[in-house]
Amino acid sequence: MLDKNKENLVESKRLSEALKALKNSQNKNQGAIESKDLTEQQRLLLLETGFIRSVMKGWYVCSNPSDHDGDSTAWHANYWAFIAGYLGKRFGKRYCLNAEASLLLHTGSTTVPRQITVITQDGGTSILKLPFDTSLVLYQDEQRISKTRTEFKGVQVLPLSEALCAIGPQFFISHPTEVEIALAMIRDPSELLAILLLDKCLPTAASRLAGALAFTKRNDDAERIIKSLARAGYPITAKNPFVLTEPSISQSREKSPYVLRIKSMWAKWRDDVIANFPKAPGLPTTSTAYLKQIDDRYITDAYNSLSIEGYQVTDELIERIAHAGWNPDISAEDKKSQDVLAARGYFLAFKEVKESIKLILEKDNPGEVIRKNHHDWYASMFNPAVLAGILQSHQLAGYRTGPVFIRNSLHTPLPREALLDSMETLFDLLATEPEASVRAVLGHHLFVFIHPYFDGNGRIGRFLMNALLASGGYPWTIIRLSERERYMSALERASVDGDIKPFTQFLAGEMTQ
Repeated sequence: MLDKNKENLVESKRLSEALKALKNSQNKNQGAIESKDLTEQQRLLLLETGFIRSVMKGWYVCSNPSDHDGDSTAWHANYWAFIAGYLGKRFGKRYCLNAEASLLLHTGSTTVPRQITVITQDGGTSILKLPFDTSLVLYQDEQRISKTRTEFKGVQVLPLSEALCAIGPQFFISHPTEVEIALAMIRDPSELLAILLLDKCLPTAASRLAGALAFTKRNDDAERIIKSLARAGYPITAKNPFVLTEPSISQSREKSPYVLRIKSMWAKWRDDVIANFPKAPGLPTTSTAYLKQIDDRYITDAYNSLSIEGYQVTDELIERIAHAGWNPDISAEDKKSQDVLAARGYFLAFKEVKESIKLILEKDNPGEVIRKNHHDWYASMFNPAVLAGILQSHQLAGYRTGPVFIRNSLHTPLPREALLDSMETLFDLLATEPEASVRAVLGHHLFVFIHPYFDGNGRIGRFLMNALLASGGYPWTIIRLSERERYMSALERASVDGDIKPFTQFLAGEMTQ
């Protein structure tokens, strides 16, 4: 037994040293781990224990040891960090993303792209196949690399105004939301004119952009582009490149792409929700029976939960493995304790939600009620873990302070710095929305789309949904565990494909069960 313990400590020390090397590589190369950053022994040990996964020959990303072979979470979570690290290590700053990929980054696109194109000064032309049907096109053309390229999230990209002037007409059709967001981030047309009139004039692009600005109700800005091109000897006619019937963002000038995206989603989706969700029955004349049906459904409702995991090597993990050894399995006793704490926390949060619903049934503004109370729901849900010493009290103070990722989703939740503005926008939309169905469906989806907390977002999102359903007199609705796959798929369709109908129809179906 003594020899076995000694052997385990030696193995744990090796893993701790390997994790230190991995963390140093992360700090130096962002999310791209190259074979030569590790010794052969370290690389094999990290692969065996599941702390890294292969991307392509000689390159790896960090992963979670609990992931199975087909789990895409580690790749999607590390996608842009890997791209930044790989390109930086291979090309330095001698490259630039093309206009379309640059614009996706500038506008805060939360979906991992299937393919991006990179223009390089050297290295030839090739297509690199990456995990889960993603790829990187490397295209050597030194003349096409912008001299004004800038670094954004560790990647060399075109400035936003230059990317808008360079995108082709198809991008307005395939990615209308991103173009609308990019236009709204342009505060003054002089930002575009500086590109359109530089050296070689770009009348075709100017015509598209003038038409796009006019479509988004910025007629004065469109007219300014037309007049400026005419003065330079290039008479143009504004041509609307969108195929949309109405803009989802109009007459807007906003710095945050995330705020713009939330406003756009709400504007585009509300009619679809109204068309695919039952009409609200209206607030009950008395709240007693309504609150009783909530209590009657509590036990069944309490079985539902979502777990959210992030992926990074921390000093705490290295220290724990070095001193306590490495055991990837949770003990049965620990698992039982966690279940008890989660059940207790859910019950306490449920009681807080009921108090919020009482206010809503008394005709308080539902958006304002949730704005004020949602942190109390969260704090109640995780307070048992604080009392048990698993979490520290400061972790209940507010929104997350780092990244989180949704398992196997192409959607990446919003970054930490976008949370306050985005949540404020969501509550403003809830407070001014007249339709209870829209509040409930879009409130739930956009809450989990933002993912403001480190954990519990699914549970809080469903509480939010039910509080908002109450604002229209709809019954408390349980998302059944047996329907989890359809539930997650419908959320993914909305987040990645921009289609809210499947999620709306799914919730309407669950409400009748």
